[in-house]
Amino acid sequence: MENASHILIIDDEERIRAILAALLKDEGYTVEVARDGFEGIEKAKMFQPAVLIADLQMPRMDGMETIARVREHFPDVVPIILTAHGSIRSAVEAIKQGVYDYLTKPFDNDQLLLVIRRAVALSGLRREVLELRRQLSITRGVGTIAGESQAIATVRARIRRVAETDATVLIQGETGTGKELAARAIHFESRRKEGPFLIVDCTALPSNLIESEFFGHEKGAFTDAHERRPGKFEEANGGSIFLDEIGELPLDAQSKLLRVLQEMEFTRVGGTTPVKTDVRVIAATNKDLESEVRNGNFREDLFYRLNVLMVYIPPLREHLEDIPVYAQYFLSKHQGSANRNIRGFSESALAELMSRPWKGNVRELENVIQRAMLAACGEVIETADLNTSGRVPTVDPEAGLEARVRRINEEAERQIILDALGQTNWNRTAAAQRLKISRKTLFNKMQLYGLEEHR
Repeated sequence: MENASHILIIDDEERIRAILAALLKDEGYTVEVARDGFEGIEKAKMFQPAVLIADLQMPRMDGMETIARVREHFPDVVPIILTAHGSIRSAVEAIKQGVYDYLTKPFDNDQLLLVIRRAVALSGLRREVLELRRQLSITRGVGTIAGESQAIATVRARIRRVAETDATVLIQGETGTGKELAARAIHFESRRKEGPFLIVDCTALPSNLIESEFFGHEKGAFTDAHERRPGKFEEANGGSIFLDEIGELPLDAQSKLLRVLQEMEFTRVGGTTPVKTDVRVIAATNKDLESEVRNGNFREDLFYRLNVLMVYIPPLREHLEDIPVYAQYFLSKHQGSANRNIRGFSESALAELMSRPWKGNVRELENVIQRAMLAACGEVIETADLNTSGRVPTVDPEAGLEARVRRINEEAERQIILDALGQTNWNRTAAAQRLKISRKTLFNKMQLYGLEEHR
């Protein structure tokens, strides 16, 4: 940082200013001085100090007020109080209010330099933390919403506006459009970004355990309740909770959720004492909830409580111009797992991708790219590589029989699971029933084959 060694000295005694400035300049620091708080504030705006040394007692504006005013512009500045022996008690009180340290007049040069070095180091750490947070906001905030189209630019702008408030949000969009990514971006762009972000998949909750999952339970509340356990709304306190596919929630659970949204409190299963929570609710659905309300499948009061702010994620067919960006991203993402060195797509392959209807949206595109990578023989994915459904996947001809058969079986199993999920609109319970396996087995295989992303 350019101003990492900038030190501003504010003192009404010219001799003190001169001594401090000379000493610190000899140590290689860049120094500015001011005669009082008013001049110091103006110089700080131009100088942008990393460390501020202010006399505690000055005419017109004392040191504490000066520090507070400078911090309004530079909250990461590290302040140090300079004080006479008689006001050490006031200096100690200032430390309780956030001042880093204090120096007494007359000061010891070695002690002064030690305090300054530590203050400069602390300033550097604070700046690193701010930069890391800025990078996180890119990698976890709206920066994760990829695309160069106007449709996606509109989504990013909407997310930024929504993130400024604490109101409940309803994210609407077809399966596979990236509703979870949008929910994460809302959380990490908001003031709650330091708090937890919890995901609840409403399609995966057994009806008899929904209340316990949401609100937790007391010891002995039911047969297997061997100890008190907090629920998701308790664990998410101070952060956000994402209720994915809220349209799948049974009506009795909807009424309990409504009470939490209205009162911001709940009672654990088997408990009697209300528990307060400070949580922002973000819900998502691929259903038309207004139609669900008309059909009696969704509570009207809950719908209006959720739909305070709405974010619409457009289907891929409405921003086909983003397909080259997405395709290259998925290519880079899966290079390692596919163990291939594929650098791109032929023009005809990109044209083929942009001509498809993409009923499964971005998730379907990712799966097509993964299959194409397994099928491709060269460094570029060709049109033929995109049409691999039903084909025997390419395997290393030098591999043994067992390895080749395992590779073919894995790809076949992955495709069967993918087809079942697509046929059931990614309802895992329904897909497991169709495949005649348990939900746990399906979940494990989805993780194994990388089918858990871009919900």
